[in-house]
Amino acid sequence: MTTAAPGATTAATAAARRTGARRRGRGAPYAFLAPAAVLFLLFFALPIGYAVWLSLHKVEVKGLGLGKGARSEVWAGLGNYTDALTDPELLDGALRVLGYGAIVVPAMLGLALLFALLLDAERVRLTPFTRLAIFLPYAVPGVIAALLWGFLYLPDVSPFFHVLDAAGLPRPDLLDGGPLFLSLSNIAVWGGTGFNMIVIYTSLRSIPAEVYEAARLDGCSQLQIALRVKIPMVAPSLVLTFFFSIIATLQVFAEPTTLKPLTNSVSTTWSPLMKVYQDAFGNGDLHTAAATAVIIAVVTLALSFGFLRVADSRRTQGEPR
Repeated sequence: MTTAAPGATTAATAAARRTGARRRGRGAPYAFLAPAAVLFLLFFALPIGYAVWLSLHKVEVKGLGLGKGARSEVWAGLGNYTDALTDPELLDGALRVLGYGAIVVPAMLGLALLFALLLDAERVRLTPFTRLAIFLPYAVPGVIAALLWGFLYLPDVSPFFHVLDAAGLPRPDLLDGGPLFLSLSNIAVWGGTGFNMIVIYTSLRSIPAEVYEAARLDGCSQLQIALRVKIPMVAPSLVLTFFFSIIATLQVFAEPTTLKPLTNSVSTTWSPLMKVYQDAFGNGDLHTAAATAVIIAVVTLALSFGFLRVADSRRTQGEPR
């Protein structure tokens, strides 16, 4: 009978421990990722999958629809998508959102860039207070902001209309026709400018001071530095804020829904998301609402992906070879 040498036994034990440690080390990243993966599955992947499943089915009613088994879910294929895409209310809502976005996105990003450049300029006093004051509206929930501005738009309760009456000036109707788009856009610009300003301002603060010093030595003024140095160097932040603004515009819901009780000019299908809500909870048609929601998600994804590809291709072309 042969006995292993003590040194060989010790080496084998050490090798086994190292193997076990390597295996545990390989499994550690998955253990850390497991909570996030579970939350992603429960609150993101499963709802999306269920929405797609609903969009491919419909309710079939037999007879008068009374009694057990009178209503059943059957396969609908792409029928719900065809009905949603040919619905004039959805198309009208999409056009309204495009007009709304044409006002909101340029105004919000333009003001955010202007405020960021002003705060980054030299000899600016009370910069922390000003930065907080500009950012503060973003901390106000969208529903509260819409209610606040909605009462300011009402002629009977708004203090601005009392001032106009005292001055003998006519009262504009801010909740009807063309001014309605400006009123809704004002709420979005007021609430979103601060966030975009912080993103751009943070990017400005990361630019090395040597870049500004070199521009001054070349004889550039503050305006020339802003136009030729600062804005080109914060272009990635501008792309990011534009990307976020487009997504927020396509998903507009809180502002028109909150102002709807205050005016008859805002219908229940004013925006695509309001159309989804009305179909699901107003008309009780969850399947058509799911199909419309999937269409909105696909359009948002396609626009976002296409814009990012264009921005990335321009950045790649601008880099020296």
